[in-house]
Amino acid sequence: MGRPPTRPIKLKDGFYIEVRNKNAASGVKVRRSTREQMELAIQEYGKSKEVIVLGEMRDGKWVDEKKKK
Repeated sequence: MGRPPTRPIKLKDGFYIEVRNKNAASGVKVRRSTREQMELAIQEYGKSKEVIVLGEMRDGKWVDEKKKK
């Protein structure tokens, strides 16, 4: 065993969704590089899992769609 990490994880640029089993407390973050790929992943995983759209990560920060409109 080693020391636990102390700095936060840096996420790559792209679109993120969280996939979890139904009625589960935690899930797995899945990254796709384009919005179209993310939408295909939502359709694929949505058949058997619970999918939560987290949004777009750009330059280490979450992009807020509401501010663009």
